[in-house]
Amino acid sequence: MRLTRSQIARFIDHTKLSPQATPEDIKKLVDEAKKYGFYSVCVSPFYVPLAKRLLENTQIKVCATVGFPLGSTYSEVKAFEAEIAATEGADEVDMVINIGALKAGDYKVVRDDVRAVVDAFRSVRPEGIVKVILETGLLTKEEIVIGCKLVEEAGADFVKTCTGFGPRGATVEDIRIMKEAIGGRLGIKAAGGIRTYEQAIAMIEAGATRIGTSSGVSIVLGAPEG
Repeated sequence: MRLTRSQIARFIDHTKLSPQATPEDIKKLVDEAKKYGFYSVCVSPFYVPLAKRLLENTQIKVCATVGFPLGSTYSEVKAFEAEIAATEGADEVDMVINIGALKAGDYKVVRDDVRAVVDAFRSVRPEGIVKVILETGLLTKEEIVIGCKLVEEAGADFVKTCTGFGPRGATVEDIRIMKEAIGGRLGIKAAGGIRTYEQAIAMIEAGATRIGTSSGVSIVLGAPEG
């Protein structure tokens, strides 16, 4: 597969989620998104209003994290966080599942947790996109498959590999497992450790439909100009 700079840019959620991120960092992120034509910027909830204001009159989406990065807070808190993010302008949210509940086999807890976020976010933004982070580095292949199916049952739009704060980033094998589990019915976001054009292409070839990365500029500059 060969994608030009403008083509691969449309796969990318340009991301800044470091705890020390400042407003100046977010402004830089947005400026880069505008310059290279990324699909979205992904920021912590606190920075949603700033990103939305800076992206006014553009087609670039704002994505906010929910229950990030551990996923083990109350479902009601995640739902409220998603609702506030939607109210303040987020077009998409990336939530973290309750990883411990999945590993313990408490599948109803996992499903209901995702459903709470989906319902809360769409109560404000009916066309909003909900992506669900599994943190694949902490899961077995079987758990990844089960997680994907629970996410689908809960009505979310995407499954996503990693937070970038876990034990490892995304792998091509993760994407293949997810693609087999959901059969094209949901989007797949590869995130965590993707820093080069070649890595991004490998993920897309395996089935990823979105790339989450803080290295969006490097990826685009590594692509053919077209």
